[in-house]
Amino acid sequence: MPSDTLSYGWVFLAGALTFLSPCVLPLIPSYISYITGASMDELQSGRRIKRATALHSLLFIFGFSLIFILLGASATYLSQQFYQYQNWIKNIGGALIILFGLHLTALLPIHLLWREKRIHFQSQKIGYLRSFLFGMVFSIGWTPCVGPILASVLLYAGSQTTVKQGILLLTLYSLGMGIPFFLSSLAFNQFLTSLKWIKRYLNILEKISGILLILVGVMILTNSLGWLSGMMTQWLTPLSKRLN
Repeated sequence: MPSDTLSYGWVFLAGALTFLSPCVLPLIPSYISYITGASMDELQSGRRIKRATALHSLLFIFGFSLIFILLGASATYLSQQFYQYQNWIKNIGGALIILFGLHLTALLPIHLLWREKRIHFQSQKIGYLRSFLFGMVFSIGWTPCVGPILASVLLYAGSQTTVKQGILLLTLYSLGMGIPFFLSSLAFNQFLTSLKWIKRYLNILEKISGILLILVGVMILTNSLGWLSGMMTQWLTPLSKRLN
């Protein structure tokens, strides 16, 4: 199934919703503190150099992006090896995405997905390489919220026809997570203020993620993504001409 603008949009949104998930967002201040080696007081007072914080954050983002992109490329490559079963892969993937969506909405909880698997560094040495490695470890760690969304994106990447498309999709997913993380590290005080407000709506955001996955799964099963994208293009083209 060829990728289109609508596909890119939902994958990027899936990355942003992963960032906003209950098992990621509340831990962002701790992640930033860990990779920079700065205390919360130092980060809030701004005594740490912004350039160093930016570099640590970028390397952390590059670390988890590398793993996600490799997973996306692998999913697409493996799918190509079973090209004759492409329709089966698409349909099974769509059904699993719906299942993950039902899990996130709590309509059909999957107890296996509530298990957490986190890997922690013991070293206290602060360095840019450690930030990159910690990003890789973060991407490997399985959490209840990241798992269903990431698995859904990988299933969708597996339905693509070229490895390049799988790489592009996981790059967009990584950007959806990475951009808000980077902005949060640069505007730490503003992020902490926003976090207090957003925490009240984490359960709602999780259910929105589930609904998004259910809709995407249904559209994959019914081959509606391409059709809906075409309809949007037909509607937006005359509008863009008028604006120009």
